[in-house]
Amino acid sequence: MIVIDSHCHLDFEDFDKDFCSVIKRAHSNSVKGLQTICTRLEEFENIWSIAKSYKGIWCSVGVHPHNVEESSTFTIDDIVTLANRDRVIGIGETGLDFYYDHAPRGLQIESFIKHLDASKEIGLPVIVHTRDAEEETCKILKSSCKEGELKGVIHCFSGGSSLADCALELGFYISLSGIVTFKNASNIREICSSLPLERILVETDSPYLAPVPHRGKRNEPAYVTETLKIVAELKNITTEEMASITTDNFFRLFSKASVEDIDK
Repeated sequence: MIVIDSHCHLDFEDFDKDFCSVIKRAHSNSVKGLQTICTRLEEFENIWSIAKSYKGIWCSVGVHPHNVEESSTFTIDDIVTLANRDRVIGIGETGLDFYYDHAPRGLQIESFIKHLDASKEIGLPVIVHTRDAEEETCKILKSSCKEGELKGVIHCFSGGSSLADCALELGFYISLSGIVTFKNASNIREICSSLPLERILVETDSPYLAPVPHRGKRNEPAYVTETLKIVAELKNITTEEMASITTDNFFRLFSKASVEDIDK
């Protein structure tokens, strides 16, 4: 069985003390592929170094909506230039977060559009973060899709059916995190039950959002199998079948990555 953690943050200091053990535990738990996500361009070189140093690890390039104020001067060309490097397979994470409002909404929107334009220019999928901004996110995505081909994923899905419908209509994928295992997430499980199998990814978003039975602890890529098990139950298939489906989906969306690059 091969499992892919489509979204984690391996550069975060939470993993500084036991990084090699984290990777080893992931591999021991069938998690053979990981995408470590960029949230600040200033951190990209470190993130890229991680991806270059390990088989089965790829990375993205982008600015998280929380961080757009400190990185507001970046250009589309800046993103595209970095995205042309080997092992960079996605654009983001980007999007809108109106829940925390750590950055002005106007700057978040401006940054989001830059990432979408970069995604279309280079042909890599965009990784979308959205919280308390579903209507605005869908409006921007639909507008961008009108102007040219766009592919991507709504990561760490925690929204409503309207966001899921929008994503599916645009041909996007939906990535499910440990949230789907939480007792109070019955609405997410209900939406998951209706998602097309060919549009589902799984992720940890580690070090955040550890799934049950690890909730409250530091999350890590090995735990993505707990999310996979619940998604498989909701879709009435085996965990092994769900692993195969989500792995195929990952490589279909992030086509710059290769299954040949992982240790099977």
